[in-house]
Amino acid sequence: MAALEPGDGFRNPSVPEPMGGAPEASNARRSQRTSRRLPRRAAVGRRSFTATLKALEGLADAGAQVSVHVVDLDSHVHVLAGDDHVTMPVAGLGVVPLLIEVAAGFASGALDPLEIVERTSVDAVETSGLWRHLRAPALPLEDLAVLAATAGDPIAVNILLEKVGHDRVRQRIEGLGLRRTALLDRFRDRRGPDDAPQVAVGSAREFAGLFSALVNSQVVDAAVSAQVAEWLSLNQDLSLVASATGLDPFAHDHDAHGLLFVNKTGRDRGVRAEAGVLAGPRAGVGYALVVCFDDLSITHRLRAHDAFRVLGVELMEYTH
Repeated sequence: MAALEPGDGFRNPSVPEPMGGAPEASNARRSQRTSRRLPRRAAVGRRSFTATLKALEGLADAGAQVSVHVVDLDSHVHVLAGDDHVTMPVAGLGVVPLLIEVAAGFASGALDPLEIVERTSVDAVETSGLWRHLRAPALPLEDLAVLAATAGDPIAVNILLEKVGHDRVRQRIEGLGLRRTALLDRFRDRRGPDDAPQVAVGSAREFAGLFSALVNSQVVDAAVSAQVAEWLSLNQDLSLVASATGLDPFAHDHDAHGLLFVNKTGRDRGVRAEAGVLAGPRAGVGYALVVCFDDLSITHRLRAHDAFRVLGVELMEYTH
């Protein structure tokens, strides 16, 4: 991987910038919330995110490609940004636009959430996933959406993708104004020369903005936004940025301390990605971090994971 230039790539802005949407969309985000409302106050004093910058610069110096974006949900200040416009592999994080299209299909009646689908209706994926270990040979589409959101189950994702089709997902992505995001292919055990090289690609800026829009009821409509946010709030992978939250991976959709957390991760060989929303008593943020690295040893992998955890700690300090 080509190294980033930390001096050019990373920045800690102190003035508000538009999030890439229309002004009226920004105003609407201020007034609309999901049923679990975010804090309604300006962000706390600017933090330097010094430890995060140091960790990401270390990754870049080691040859990794890094993309990061953090935005304050209320002030819309871009708190932290580095090469956030660059399109990079995001693995399972690319499932989020698919879930949005599925939720929109349920809401419009184009898809029946209780339609039962056989597991054998798509090719088996043996390298990961939960459903392959279950005895149930068939499940309803809504359960598959839960499996896709909570466990990134590749068979569930592939069935949902086959039901809605790549064309509709692409149209949905375009309709959301995402210019650097694409769901390229289904999950596979092996990728041949005729297959897309990645499951999905995207930019940190677009995914941070997408999660911010989800919790602000700005994705399709309030009902679709709430449904997708609910599915993603059940995600059980809290090992990267989310490791700093102290949340129970299996029961964190209603935190006793009022912490709102919604996230999705993506993992592939040499790829780690996470995007989400973290909101506490003082502030709320939308964030995304993508790291592509040479997975040559466990040391390379742990260095990448450590950078996610450092970001998580500083996000917790920012919001609490």
